[in-house]
Amino acid sequence: MISTEKLSLSDRIMACDQNIVSDMGGEKVMLSIQNGNYYNLGSIGGTIWEMIGESTGIAELVDRLLGEYEVNRTECEQQVLDFLNHLRKEGLVLVNGEAASTNQA
Repeated sequence: MISTEKLSLSDRIMACDQNIVSDMGGEKVMLSIQNGNYYNLGSIGGTIWEMIGESTGIAELVDRLLGEYEVNRTECEQQVLDFLNHLRKEGLVLVNGEAASTNQA
């Protein structure tokens, strides 16, 4: 199954290409081809999703978000890590260049 090890700011993350993402009313929604689930990423989650289209350092991601939103660093770091950990648990992102998961039931 997917790794349960928590992400850190030193990790690099990238969106899996096994997802169909669309804009709906200013928010990003996604269908995972791998697991058949739908996800509403919201507007900020959608912004993060766009930023991780290519391998991106999580610390760099936080810095970019701090430049776009009024939030303190500690809160931003925690929210970003929580969001990315959820995406990782669902198999929607790759961490540190790992290969796409081939989960089988």
